[in-house]
Amino acid sequence: MSAPSQTSGSRFKKHKWALDYTLKKADRQLQLQTEHLPVGYCSTALAQVQDAHTGTRDPNLVVKKSWDIALAPMKQLPMNLFIMWMSGNSISIFPIMMVGMMLFRPFKALFTLQNTFKMIEGSQAIIQRMVYFLGNVLGIGLALYKCQSMGLLPTHSSDWLAFVQPQQRLEYSGGGIPLS
Repeated sequence: MSAPSQTSGSRFKKHKWALDYTLKKADRQLQLQTEHLPVGYCSTALAQVQDAHTGTRDPNLVVKKSWDIALAPMKQLPMNLFIMWMSGNSISIFPIMMVGMMLFRPFKALFTLQNTFKMIEGSQAIIQRMVYFLGNVLGIGLALYKCQSMGLLPTHSSDWLAFVQPQQRLEYSGGGIPLS
């Protein structure tokens, strides 16, 4: 335990990292230089920040962060499967919104592929880019499967009847006797 000290005319128990702000600025600077500083406090903040920043990057950390970016679409697939199962196959607003989000998110990611590829770097960048692309393509495939199971994709011949030309008649018949 620290011994009590007399400061600014009042008696209080001085802790190891206590700063007395009742002192004048010159006395406070002298107090900071002679005592241990509290954690996180720095009188010469700029000098210590410049010393702490070395400017070097850990290559293992860069590769790990790049793999996190590359595997993000793959990590979303199990959640998308669960959402597909929970939403059911009925045609209502909730399943339509879920399928729309599952479809547009990978498309948006594929359209911003160049910006994402700028963040991926390291010795395994080509493999990571292929994994990222494959994950987004699988997400689109999953959304299309859900659309097909809901009946939203035109996969049957009856879905295209509006575009089928009517059959041409090969012969005409006419006549007959009216019965009265």
